[in-house]
Amino acid sequence: MHRIDHALLSPSLGSHKSLTSFHFGRAGAGPKIYIQASLHAEELPGMLAAHHLRPLLEAADAAGQVAGEVVLVPVSNPIGLAQRLDHKPMGRFELGSSENFNRHYPDFETEILPEILGKLGTDADTNVRVVRAAMATHLAAWTPSTELQSMRKTLLSLAFDADIVLDLHCDCEAVMHFYCEESCWPQLEPIAHFMGSQAILLAKDSGGGPLDECLSGVWWRLAEALKKRGLDHPIPQGCCTTTIELRGELDVSHAHAAQDAHAIFSYLEHLGVLQTGHQPEVPAALCQPTPLAGSETLRARGPGVVVFFAEPGQMLKMGDLVAEVVDPIAGVASKVLAGVDGRFYARIRDRYVTAGCEIGKIAGPTPFRTGPLLGN
Repeated sequence: MHRIDHALLSPSLGSHKSLTSFHFGRAGAGPKIYIQASLHAEELPGMLAAHHLRPLLEAADAAGQVAGEVVLVPVSNPIGLAQRLDHKPMGRFELGSSENFNRHYPDFETEILPEILGKLGTDADTNVRVVRAAMATHLAAWTPSTELQSMRKTLLSLAFDADIVLDLHCDCEAVMHFYCEESCWPQLEPIAHFMGSQAILLAKDSGGGPLDECLSGVWWRLAEALKKRGLDHPIPQGCCTTTIELRGELDVSHAHAAQDAHAIFSYLEHLGVLQTGHQPEVPAALCQPTPLAGSETLRARGPGVVVFFAEPGQMLKMGDLVAEVVDPIAGVASKVLAGVDGRFYARIRDRYVTAGCEIGKIAGPTPFRTGPLLGN
């Protein structure tokens, strides 16, 4: 194992931050797996899971059991981690730009397509190398002008050539759930089973430019762009990514973190990246995937105190009572009802809302939404 500290662009005189990555195995010796935690910096379960995963990887590396490379970034957002306002963590948006730390990553397909057109052939593996070389060139030429841009470039530079990317997040109050691009799901299905996911939200393109889809989306986008041009150059899904929501913000315990770390370790054994002599059996699925476009976001029609009647993980039917929003001035309680059948997989942590605020989310089986599918 070796550690690398990556200096970020200094935003102010006398101040600078760094981002730390831990590398196990040997680059180029086999598949590359990239794992990062807490890109939304107040989402802490991933950091603790990374803390528990690291000694497992260190032991496997010392035993010569890493057949490839595993890169672990336990604190992927040092900028957001340092942001506090009135003693409250502010780790989802950068205060200087108001940008979500997990949005606005580059569209590699648009950037590199002109460069690779004359270099592709009939061999899929060779084409993967061509695409990754073009991505590397693009990243090397990117000169960040802000601390946030330098962090985005650093994360992408660590992850762009990975075969698998696991981005560890969490919701407010939630059960274990996954977001994944449709093209990546076959390769990533086992880890959802290992981790006991209770909701799996699939989309071809969820919108907003999150990090995971920046890395996986380039492959299917290039394949489609070549097909439209009538070019028969095979482009496989060279990188498969998923956002893993490790329950809720308060689910920070050694028990949960150790369980999640061992599940990730088992998945790496399943892939053959870790050759420990143990081939774990993939657990049975706890749910079936549903379209992200079928996920209903429940909202409050007016302001008030939220009282929940449904718990995260509960299966609901259309019309079931999820919550009441109580207005103690008017003396009324407005009911929030499920609009679709499905699992109530996440809800807010605050218990006071203003009009239009999100209340929770239900994973429904039928697509009904269009446009950008992710929240702010």
